[in-house]
Amino acid sequence: MVSELTPEYIATLRLMTGAQKLRTSFQLYWGARRLKAARLRQQYPGWSEQDVQQRVKEIFQNAVT
Repeated sequence: MVSELTPEYIATLRLMTGAQKLRTSFQLYWGARRLKAARLRQQYPGWSEQDVQQRVKEIFQNAVT
């Protein structure tokens, strides 16, 4: 999936401090983990919360870009 960076998006990024960018990246990362956990709970209703969290951990540890 390739998306074009709009001038408005680039301008917004330039206005952000380093701390704001870091905070935003952490929010995106942990949000992605919560979404993955929610999907796994839906997909495997018999799994314990520990099972779900372990699988999320494995998925994110093995992720490549």
